[in-house]
Amino acid sequence: MSVASASQSGVTANRPDEPAEPRKDRLITRDVALVMLATFFFMTSNMVITPVIAGYGESMGATGALMGVIAGAMSFVSLFCRPIAGNLSDLVSKRLLVAAGTVLYIVAGVMYCLADSTGMLVAARMVNGLGFACGTVCLATWVSLLLPIRHMGAGMGLYGIVNALAIAVGPALGIRLQAAVGYQWTFIASLTLNVCAFVTVLLVKNGGRPAPKTGYPSHAKARKTVAAEQSLRHRLRLRNLVEPRAIPLAAVFMMFAIPYFANQSFLVDYISARHLRISSDLFFVFYAAALLVLRLTLRDLFDSKGFRFWLVVCSFAMLASLAFLTFMTNDWYLLGAGIAMAASYGLMSSVTQAQAVVIAGRERSGLANGTYYMGIDLGMALGPVLAGVLYGHLPIAWFYPLFMLALPVSWLIYLSFHRLIHPSHK
Repeated sequence: MSVASASQSGVTANRPDEPAEPRKDRLITRDVALVMLATFFFMTSNMVITPVIAGYGESMGATGALMGVIAGAMSFVSLFCRPIAGNLSDLVSKRLLVAAGTVLYIVAGVMYCLADSTGMLVAARMVNGLGFACGTVCLATWVSLLLPIRHMGAGMGLYGIVNALAIAVGPALGIRLQAAVGYQWTFIASLTLNVCAFVTVLLVKNGGRPAPKTGYPSHAKARKTVAAEQSLRHRLRLRNLVEPRAIPLAAVFMMFAIPYFANQSFLVDYISARHLRISSDLFFVFYAAALLVLRLTLRDLFDSKGFRFWLVVCSFAMLASLAFLTFMTNDWYLLGAGIAMAASYGLMSSVTQAQAVVIAGRERSGLANGTYYMGIDLGMALGPVLAGVLYGHLPIAWFYPLFMLALPVSWLIYLSFHRLIHPSHK
């Protein structure tokens, strides 16, 4: 018994001067691979719908403003639900919450297929948002618990590859499916992917129980202490809804998410308004391919380079991507935009998520991931809304240049809160 205990403590500590058990210190294990695969199915299922849902609303007679509401409803609901999901993910099994998220996805998918009014479509998006908030937070937290702490940067980088590839492949697949077989079969394809996610989750051996607290007295006193703490955690305080130390990180990343999701929602309309003969879905293909290469090539740098380094690189890459889109005349510009977007939003997503988990620690990793995803939700909601305003009221030439203003804002946030983002810098 003492040997087992010692082994467990050694693995938990993950001290560099003491070699951990090789099998348990591996970066990719069976469970890690399965959770990442479930993440790919889960995210792709959602992103298949993202680029076509506004058009589906338009086919029902929705106005431009209502189309924006339909597109953004999921993200706004997800934003308000994430703090609760993040709190729950630190208290209960991750498998349970991910399963709940997939069930909500299935319900939303059925509602999409049966929707006969814009009101029902908005309701479906709201249910979709509940499932999205629950699933994404828990999947990310689940991965962070399965990874050795010294491989957190590389591990979350690989997780980011899966996540970002789904975000890239899903819209391209949705555009192609809608054009080929229509809206209904596109929704059915999304449902199929979600069922695959549900089955994959069931195959994971480690159900993702909350990380145990340490340092408590033993026996009855320990039980009373834990019970009192859990009761306290259930109170609606800011610290129990979000990870305060991760809020600046989420705000910084939100400024990258705004132009990304604005482009995702309006790229087709932008190309049409400029009368360009360019296939919009190629952007997502180029983005996905570039992201895969960049993540695999730069994997070792995620643990060796700091957050500020990546912020500089990703900022210049985002400016380059928006410049390519501004002056786009052929597919080569779209290629440049896709590669640059992968080097900006794609890399920044995993860097920010890993930094949030490191700052918060394992015991609050669920809240850290929930707070990080709030930045994505705000970007996913505000990006299309702002894009709709710009698209409808300003010359098309100003569309992408105005989104460049998000980058100085991100740096202003970073410089104002860099001591929170880098807790070792005191």
